[in-house]
Amino acid sequence: MSSRILRVVGWVVALLVGAFYGAAGTVAQAFLVGPIPVGLILATIGSAALLLALRTLTGDRVNALAGGLGIIAATYLFSQIGPGGSAIVAAPTAGTEWVPLVWTVVGPALLVLVALWPDFSHLRDVQNRDASRPVES
Repeated sequence: MSSRILRVVGWVVALLVGAFYGAAGTVAQAFLVGPIPVGLILATIGSAALLLALRTLTGDRVNALAGGLGIIAATYLFSQIGPGGSAIVAAPTAGTEWVPLVWTVVGPALLVLVALWPDFSHLRDVQNRDASRPVES
């Protein structure tokens, strides 16, 4: 297989895994333990870990972008009311209206943060190259 095909397959897999995390986070974000939104916290941590892993392990921004788009697409899809009038995600109660709003913003915010974070790996190469040069007197 050519490397181009493997990259595209990697992007598709990242999109699907992101969609899985987005679906799980959309369903779980409403879970509260007392006043603490445990579901939202865990969904945010899981999604951030996924996007960081995609960016770090592959070294490719497009993989993180695909994963983030999967999270956003699943959040949108599972937040809609179905044709029969039923919803997968229950409506928020009074006092917890902010939880789904925060989850709606978390996916795009993580996508922007992780995918657009600068790549500092070339700076280490420059420092190592400069450190290995002999000092001129």
